[in-house]
Amino acid sequence: MGALLLVLLLALILGGAGFAVHILWWIAIIVLVVWALGFVFRGSGNGRWYRW
Repeated sequence: MGALLLVLLLALILGGAGFAVHILWWIAIIVLVVWALGFVFRGSGNGRWYRW
């Protein structure tokens, strides 16, 4: 019984980690698209489109 609970807990942890990594990949893709669009639509300032 203890081994079964350990396997289920391990599957739950790995499944949750996989879901989190999947979400982080989508966030990284969105940030990359925004960053690339910043180069396309560059402001007329000192060449940088961001404020930091």
